[in-house]
Amino acid sequence: MKTLSTEILCVGYELLSGTVVNTNAHWISQKIFELGGIVKRITVIGDDVTEINREVREAIARRPNWLILSGGLGPTYDDKTLEGVAMALDLELAENQYAVGMLKRRYVLQSKNYDLNEIRLKMAKIPLGSKPIQNPIGSAPAVLIKKDETTIVCLPGVPPEMKAIFLKSIFPTMKKEVGDHYIVELNYQVTGVSEAMLVPKISEVVNSSRADALYIKTHPYDHVIGQNTIHAHIRIQIVAKGENEAETQRMADTVSNIIAAEISHLNGTITNTEKKFHN
Repeated sequence: MKTLSTEILCVGYELLSGTVVNTNAHWISQKIFELGGIVKRITVIGDDVTEINREVREAIARRPNWLILSGGLGPTYDDKTLEGVAMALDLELAENQYAVGMLKRRYVLQSKNYDLNEIRLKMAKIPLGSKPIQNPIGSAPAVLIKKDETTIVCLPGVPPEMKAIFLKSIFPTMKKEVGDHYIVELNYQVTGVSEAMLVPKISEVVNSSRADALYIKTHPYDHVIGQNTIHAHIRIQIVAKGENEAETQRMADTVSNIIAAEISHLNGTITNTEKKFHN
């Protein structure tokens, strides 16, 4: 199983001001996790060409397999993502006839009478050498371009549009690159044991395993208050990855048993267990 590294760059002042919650980064991260990839970095910046240029250049220098941008592809004055990407790649923006065709097909569906004016044609001006991807819900095409070892994809910021394009055109390609994989994820809800109490055992288990095959994380919650007592409340996440289903399942079960035994030894209680499979 290939380890697919990804960086996410979200563009929009509305994300920085708190006007809009950045659900796109959360959703994309979940999908990449499900296919066995790793998100190395999530960055949020405003609609500024200079900042987009700088962040794209810096990301490419880190050589992720994928750089996914979200937002700033529309027709308005502050939609500047493609301009910034072109600047970072030392390319010109040019009207792409395939992208123009995508806009025409989209507007025909919306209305018999439409004017493909300069404002709308802005969405068809993409970096030279890049590939437009049809937007099945909205107007602005997505854009795909390769730079050295990194595949760059620019997606619309509108969540339904972003998700539709990602699932149809991006996710299958990424999944193919990762290859066959199997992921077992276990989540324990635990009371009576703190993160610090479990550190020695978790460190021992993680250090004895292959780095890309096992991930264990504790997530603290609010304390549970009982009669004259306060108990720690945490969630323990165990993620086992591998190319072989049986071996991955055995690793997950082995680690799970070790952690469960340590919780019991520390007089903690597992109140709920959730198991998920991804492949």
